[in-house]
Amino acid sequence: MSETFTFRVLAEDGAARRGEISMPRGTVRTPAFMPVGTGGTVKAMYMDQVRALGSDIILGNTYHLMLRPGAERVARLGGLHDFARWPYPILTDSGGFQVMSLAALRKVREKGVTFRSHVDGQVFEMSPERSIEIQGLLDSDIQMQLDECVRLPAARDEVERAMELSLRWAERCKAAFGDQPGKAMFGIVQGGVDLRLRARSASALSTMDIKGYAVGGLAVGEPQETMLEILDATCPALPANKPRYLMGVGTPDDILKSVARGIDMFDCVMPTRAGRHGLAYTRRGKVNLKNARHADDPRPLDEESDCAAARDYSRAYLHHLVKSGEALGAMLLTWNNLAYYQSLMADIRAAIEAGRLSERAAEIQDEWARGDLPAL
Repeated sequence: MSETFTFRVLAEDGAARRGEISMPRGTVRTPAFMPVGTGGTVKAMYMDQVRALGSDIILGNTYHLMLRPGAERVARLGGLHDFARWPYPILTDSGGFQVMSLAALRKVREKGVTFRSHVDGQVFEMSPERSIEIQGLLDSDIQMQLDECVRLPAARDEVERAMELSLRWAERCKAAFGDQPGKAMFGIVQGGVDLRLRARSASALSTMDIKGYAVGGLAVGEPQETMLEILDATCPALPANKPRYLMGVGTPDDILKSVARGIDMFDCVMPTRAGRHGLAYTRRGKVNLKNARHADDPRPLDEESDCAAARDYSRAYLHHLVKSGEALGAMLLTWNNLAYYQSLMADIRAAIEAGRLSERAAEIQDEWARGDLPAL
């Protein structure tokens, strides 16, 4: 741990980096996957479990927490770390993506965005300064700038307008954040799928001398090849001595390929959402526990896993829980999925340290390609 926010690159393998983010509440080993704790909870998990799986940091959502239970209430109760019983680092997103995707009747102006809550219809205003204020009330360790994330596909003029607005908002967020010892504010690269706009955004953010940089507006339906092309162009344009965060990504394959391009941090609802819908991630690829083929199968998901959910429960039992709608099914499969994601990240970090990421990635992908155990 460190009294200041620091990032060190400990090893490199091509563009991939094995690093370490240190701050007062703990150290984050990178590349890192952040479980999503949208409303102050990683769904279907106890926080002690999340930590035991190897999570150094989780993500909280500014939009959802400002609506329920309210940022001021969380502050009165000691901040999000005490409220959720997670004394380790927390990154909060700015709320911008949810405002654009969930809120009704939103209106974007230079000052900020006015929107109607999807929960109760109440009208709120979110400016860059208010977003940073809310994240401060939550007492998060890494705070994200407010940005405008447009729906794709969109006209280039619209993408450019939103990108330029996001840059101006980044300046205002930086000023509002000020000097908070031990904490950081990250800027967000926007620009849709236009490489020139992405380059302009990355270049402008780099001159702001902030503590970290995110790539936003991806994983919204574009092909993986497009996402990787944008990363190929964007990562080299960002400061090498600052962490790089790919927002909302993604699948295990997305993570493998993005790490190879220089990304240090990830978050995604995929492992927890999949777990609640009967889908397990394993070293053999995805396993759908809704399928009838598992109904009489006494074998576990993965007999070699360190996770009890994968190793100690039969597929037949998991299938029964999922088909019966039992809460334990969602809990066990979410546990399995987050265990797999954190195991993958540890594997990636070790491979970078050993200088064999490309070889290890090929081995992992070959095992996915071979698929699940044959049906009995």
